[in-house]
Amino acid sequence: MTARSTHAPIIQMKDIQKHFGSVIALAGVSVDIFPGECHCLLGDNGAGKSTFIKTMSGVHKPTHGEIIFEGQPMNFEDPRDSIAAGIATVYQDLAMIPLMSVSRNFFMGNEPTKTVAGFPFYDKEYAARVTMEEMSRMGINLRGPDQAVGTLSGGERQTVAIARAVHFGAKVLILDEPTSALGVRQTSNVLATIDKVRKQDIAVVFITHNVRHAMAVGDRFTVLNRGKTLGTAQRGQITPEELQDLMAGGQELATLEGSLGGTV
Repeated sequence: MTARSTHAPIIQMKDIQKHFGSVIALAGVSVDIFPGECHCLLGDNGAGKSTFIKTMSGVHKPTHGEIIFEGQPMNFEDPRDSIAAGIATVYQDLAMIPLMSVSRNFFMGNEPTKTVAGFPFYDKEYAARVTMEEMSRMGINLRGPDQAVGTLSGGERQTVAIARAVHFGAKVLILDEPTSALGVRQTSNVLATIDKVRKQDIAVVFITHNVRHAMAVGDRFTVLNRGKTLGTAQRGQITPEELQDLMAGGQELATLEGSLGGTV
């Protein structure tokens, strides 16, 4: 039984348009996001993926359309409001400081404190314990909480960012191209982490241009092209070849192939 059959959508994007002056970045995008489901958002460069997730996470306000979050209209003033509500975005740059420890990065901006002689101090022991526990849950065994983030692999850094978002109450986890710069083994680790997250009834929005990575963990697939959705399909309803064809231009590609008398 899929998450879609047992839950209402946690986010509904209805006919979302976003204009930057005369530039139309989104031209009417409608997508439903369900808890416990990995929804893959695919598209080539310039398709509108980044604008879409920034609109979902409160960075941009839509020019037209409506966003429903947990059954209520979403009117976030800035990303802090969306984070407080439980929408967490992990961008490609990860917003981490390589020379700082994993535990410091894990709790950056949310430092735990303890009171000693009436004064608050950073609770290093608590931070260390929670960091080790949360990373272990995600399948990463650190040498220790004081290990510098810069010594981790790209996949392990992604896992730190994901584990941090989950620990601080993410209901929706948006991942912006998390596997784009990773090797095969690191990619496998990140995809396994995504699988663990959705099994915690968290909605995952996985932005990627890699069909193989999407098919490995995706429950539903939406393709964006020039700011519009070309459709949404559930797992089992579309083949990797069909998904790749949609991303590559769909009918436009087929027309080009016909005019050239062969395969592009």
